[in-house]
Amino acid sequence: MSEAKVGRDFIKHELDEAIAIQRVIVDAEEKLSRSHPYADAKRALKGSLKADRQQLTELETLGREHGASGTVEDVAGSMKQLMEESADKASEAESEAYEAHAVLLSLKRKQQDSAGAMLKIARTRKDTKMRDAARDFERQSREGARELAAELAAFAARIATAGSSAGGGSARSR
Repeated sequence: MSEAKVGRDFIKHELDEAIAIQRVIVDAEEKLSRSHPYADAKRALKGSLKADRQQLTELETLGREHGASGTVEDVAGSMKQLMEESADKASEAESEAYEAHAVLLSLKRKQQDSAGAMLKIARTRKDTKMRDAARDFERQSREGARELAAELAAFAARIATAGSSAGGGSARSR
């Protein structure tokens, strides 16, 4: 059982987890942007990668100020393992790529939750630097998740209609 964290230890923990999850996101986007069978999703992943790398750098900088370096604990470790396992299978079949894409989307949504918590913490502590970083992090996480979700839905429709006359097209064209 892990030790209860409060105050500064909790802030460090939250930043460690956000950094660790962001690293998993970047690694997954790198891998899936090469192996994803759906061209529109592949383009979306490549597009997100630059912003997510930049966000990782910003989180690492903010984390250093609070003693956080991205230590992988229980939640981040479990999510990392799931992402790695699903990404490794992504090239085996479209349905496996779909699962990896869905796990990546879950990671992005986890980051939205982390960003919201960081923003509330920063406002409560009147920490303007953390507040500004958390606000940017929240916006970027939300936008990235929205685009990935749209492509996931389009990919699901493509898989479900494979072999029929319906299908194809991107999420933006529907």
